[in-house]
Amino acid sequence: MSDVKALIQETVSSNNVVLYMKGTKSMPQCGFSSRVAGVLNYMNVDYTDVNVLADDNIRQGIKDFSDWPTVPQLYVKGEFVGGCDIITEMAMSGELDTLLKENKVTFDEGAAEKIREANA
Repeated sequence: MSDVKALIQETVSSNNVVLYMKGTKSMPQCGFSSRVAGVLNYMNVDYTDVNVLADDNIRQGIKDFSDWPTVPQLYVKGEFVGGCDIITEMAMSGELDTLLKENKVTFDEGAAEKIREANA
């Protein structure tokens, strides 16, 4: 498992934004992963997707790594941010915008605002 932990650490450290998810950003394989990928895609965030369904060791390893029991899991600049409910709430409140700005991650601010307007 230490090899898996090292791989996960390398992935989250070497990419600005990483989403561990079921499926891929272009073809999510569960509703929760689809929701988070949809938000990131719509906001035009450049992120790395890791399909946990492709490797059972990664699927369990990411849960152990973060001490978080579910997928998807979003990391920004190496820090665990949260899962679907947290990311959804952050997108709706504008906290996700703030987090991305603070970490110098580019995104479409107009799209982020449209998400909030559409769900108000």
